[in-house]
Amino acid sequence: MPSNFVQQAQADFDSAHRKSNFRQMLAALTHQSNQLLPYDQVLRLLPVSGQHYVGMRQVPIDAIVGSVGRFQDFDRAFLPRGKATRGRWESIDRAHLMDIDLPAIEVYKLGEVYFVKDGNHRVSVARERGQAFIDAVVIEINTPIPITPDTDLLDLIGQREKIRFFKKTRIKELRPDSNVELSIPEMYSKLLEHIQTHGWFLGEERHACVSFEEATTSWYDNIYLPMINIIRGQQILNGFPDRTEADLYLWIMEHRWFLMKDQNSDISLEDAARDFFNTFAENPVKRFIHRISQILFLSKRKKD
Repeated sequence: MPSNFVQQAQADFDSAHRKSNFRQMLAALTHQSNQLLPYDQVLRLLPVSGQHYVGMRQVPIDAIVGSVGRFQDFDRAFLPRGKATRGRWESIDRAHLMDIDLPAIEVYKLGEVYFVKDGNHRVSVARERGQAFIDAVVIEINTPIPITPDTDLLDLIGQREKIRFFKKTRIKELRPDSNVELSIPEMYSKLLEHIQTHGWFLGEERHACVSFEEATTSWYDNIYLPMINIIRGQQILNGFPDRTEADLYLWIMEHRWFLMKDQNSDISLEDAARDFFNTFAENPVKRFIHRISQILFLSKRKKD
């Protein structure tokens, strides 16, 4: 084997390793993830209905975001994180330099992304050499959760909680006009807690068991919707851009609990919403506009 190929492969690995170190430092400074997604952990977070063989495809390398067993050896850009991979990495690089055809890699496809089953080093070298696509034997996993190259584990946990909420509550079937959308999907578990707590109090009041379906509809009609009407009437959403009414429902209910605990007295939903806005709204101008709208809102209620 020509010595220039050996030296070039060594230099290529050293360059890739330096880039990995730099990316790791940058990730630490920006608090952003630089990790490959571990396939087994991701799969445990997803509802899966099966898998099917797709066959040989050209896969975009930028869409390969994880690995079955080597996720600790490479970073999110498939750069080598340590030097333990040097021998295998350099042998693959030398094959590229000598125009030797390599077998296709094997991948699992989840949504729009891929996880390497076999061929991590081939992906790493191909990406470092600027390849946009790589031949792969593809097995697709069937899941309803959309997964993109920007997905991280926290996103998946949130999506799982969202699907669990709507499946368990059947709120879209029971109340077709409902729009219970959170900007932070991980918080759907908190909504389930609210429904369960409401169902428990309802059962205590009636001295009878209450089905989860009945607890859900009662919570929506008597707790959630009245708060949403207050949020709309007081125009509270204006002070919290990029948030939803369901977000504010959760925050205001938590705020009300803390107020009642602090003051040792009951606090109305209206007062809790008003205090929440005055305390946490985005800026003083919006708080001033909100106070004016409150006056008009209260004036209209008195006339009604």
